[in-house]
Amino acid sequence: MARLLIVHHTPSPATSELFDAVLRGASDPEITGVEVARRAALAATASDVLAADGLVLGTPANLGYMSGALKHFFDQVYYPCLDDTRNLPYGLYVHGNLGVEGAVRAVESIAGGLGWQRVVEPVQITGPPDKAALEACWELGATVAAGLME
Repeated sequence: MARLLIVHHTPSPATSELFDAVLRGASDPEITGVEVARRAALAATASDVLAADGLVLGTPANLGYMSGALKHFFDQVYYPCLDDTRNLPYGLYVHGNLGVEGAVRAVESIAGGLGWQRVVEPVQITGPPDKAALEACWELGATVAAGLME
């Protein structure tokens, strides 16, 4: 069975709503043969990543950058996962009250250094999540999970 790992930092009600939408999409009953695991960014380990067949990453944008928690995750897994996770498919969602471009750029830079392959455009949400934002996050989770179906 394929394994999708969702690594998230959800310090606010808005990021929690987005995470829940991603999880619902990834866990859609029509997607079969994919186990969905979720780990808070501060708890996720290299072992979690090495056991995954795909990832969804979620972060708030803090001062134009990814959260410190997601950066900590990358710092912990970078070298232990560098050789064994090349071409790992991933998706990304970012929430901010202002611009999120810097956070997206930072995550994509590190993921690119790891050799991970983005399989869907990042979902970038500014301000309170509306219906369209929640649908985009649902679609993100479903798309990455469906791509892992055998």
